[in-house]
Order: sequence, then structure tokens, then C-alpha cells
Amino acid sequence: MSYTWTSDDVPAPVPLTPAGRLRAAVRGAGLIVLTFGCLGLLLALRLVERPLFGLSRPWTPWITQFVSRNAFRVLGMRYRTEGTPMALPGAVVSNHASWLDIYTLNASQRIYYVAKTEIGAWPGIGWLAKGTGSMFINRDPREARRQTAEMEARLRAGQKMMFFPEGTSSDGLRVLPFRSTLFAAFYAHGLAEILHVQPVSVTYHAPPGADPRFYAWWGDMPFGPHLLQVLAAPRQGGVTVVFHPPVRVADFPDRKALAAHCEAVVRAGMRPSPSPLPAP
Repeated sequence: MSYTWTSDDVPAPVPLTPAGRLRAAVRGAGLIVLTFGCLGLLLALRLVERPLFGLSRPWTPWITQFVSRNAFRVLGMRYRTEGTPMALPGAVVSNHASWLDIYTLNASQRIYYVAKTEIGAWPGIGWLAKGTGSMFINRDPREARRQTAEMEARLRAGQKMMFFPEGTSSDGLRVLPFRSTLFAAFYAHGLAEILHVQPVSVTYHAPPGADPRFYAWWGDMPFGPHLLQVLAAPRQGGVTVVFHPPVRVADFPDRKALAAHCEAVVRAGMRPSPSPLPAP
């Protein structure tokens, strides 16, 4: 069953001025050209990559990373990292606050998202998720065995899987309890001995004077107005991504212990606003 975190205290929408609409149009056009232009290139390259390498993707993830890095330049947002993305085989887990997480977590590493099945049907975002090789999870116990087998196959092929153990996005000011279900795949058929998990903390810093939850997108908030608000901002904020030391799956007795450790590390690594960011 799908789970959605919600809150009665939702930020009031920011009215769009004529100048804001112009900024939104310019930034939006740049983001569309960058994202979907490179998606076309990725899909064309995948026609060659797939028959040669199967589940392995030695070329196309570089395109995804290029798009994600430059998306922040188009938006005018500052992007800062702490720590180092792991080079070890395994998975990455993070808190989840916004649709911007797609760019945020791809900008510094080459990963494949594990997402809810519903996302695959979303216009725009769904196309991106499918094109970049996301794995879709149907939260139905009858699908668990098949999904675990697919996860295992992709991990053994060297894909670094990225998922949000909270199971939903929040307001970006908190870390919700981690669900341990997806961690079970790391203990299948000897995988625990070769896999590592890297916890990652993501903190968004609102533009000056804006609500601290400016970049967060959760619950039933409509996507369109939130996207326009971000695109129209006269001054942008930024995001801090903290890569924590990876841990070996075999060092934890079960999925619940591993999930609890990752949750504690991610929560401790949050960088609450205001936080000093480098000049753009």
C-alpha cells in the first residue's frame, strides 16, 4: 500500500508578478531543452548500449549526470556537497523532500532510482524516470518476490540503486521513519557479503525571506504551481548534499538494523537553514 505524508500547515502560494512569469518562462524553457533534449540523446544511445551491455549502462548515466548538474545552473540554485559518493557496489538511501531530488542526487553520482509504480504514469517526470532506467515498485505483497529478484539482478549487474526509505516526501525540515522493506533485497543469496549502503542527507535552503519549506513538495500539493514558484523566484536558495561513509550490509544482522542505522545517520546529517552557502 502506498503511503503519503501530509500536513495541515502548507505554505501559502507566492503570487506571480509579470517579472516572475518572465523568469519562469526563461528558466522553464532552458530546463525543458536541457532535460528532454538530452533524454532524446540518451534514448538513442541506449539503442546501442542495451544490446551490447544488457543491464549494465556504461554510457547513458553520464548524460543523466550532465543534465542534473546543469539544471542547477539553469535554475540559479547553489549546489554544495560534503563527503564523497561511494565507488563500491550497492545502494544509496536518502531523505526525500522534493521533485528536485531527481536532479539533486544525480548531479554528483550515477544512480538508478527505485520509485513507486504511479510515478511511471506521470507526464514528464514519468518519461524521465523510465528513460533513465528507474525501477518501479508496486507496494503489493504479491509482487514482492518478483521485485526482489529484479533488484538483485540489477545490483549484481553493477547498478547503484537509489531509493527513499521514508516511502514519501516531507516538508524538508524532518526525516520520517525509514521503512525497512526494500532493505530486504540486500540480504538475498549472498549479496550482503558484497554490497554496501551509503546514507545521504539532503537539505534545501530557501531563498532569502522565503518559507523554509520553499523547495519541498509533498502530500497533495499540485506540481504545476510549485514548479512555477521555483522557476519564478527572483533570488534562489540552494541545496546541501552530505554523503556519509558507506556501511557493509553484512555488518548488520538484518534489514531492520540496517534501516535504523541509515535513518539515524541521515537525520544527524541534515543542515538546517539558514546555512552558509558559497556565492553563486
